[in-house]
Amino acid sequence: MTDEKNLPKLPNNIIMEDRKKLSVSGVTDIDSFDEQTVIAVTQLGELTIRGWDLHITRLSLEQGELMVDGEISSLTYTDTRPKAQGFFSKVLR
Repeated sequence: MTDEKNLPKLPNNIIMEDRKKLSVSGVTDIDSFDEQTVIAVTQLGELTIRGWDLHITRLSLEQGELMVDGEISSLTYTDTRPKAQGFFSKVLR
């Protein structure tokens, strides 16, 4: 498993054109994909792309780029980053 602390910091941007073309930067992996759902792992959490007729037209994990074409209906982040522990959470262990 890759340690997220050792990964180079990639810019995280999402650009959508007319709900038909999506460009995402900061992608570190693809969890799964089909014509209705693409699940991309980014350094800011898991990004779920939902729609119809979805196709990955470009994927470069070295550059952290993902491009998806199709009818895009939703984008959802699931935060999978470890939570920073505050002072009280450390004291109340």
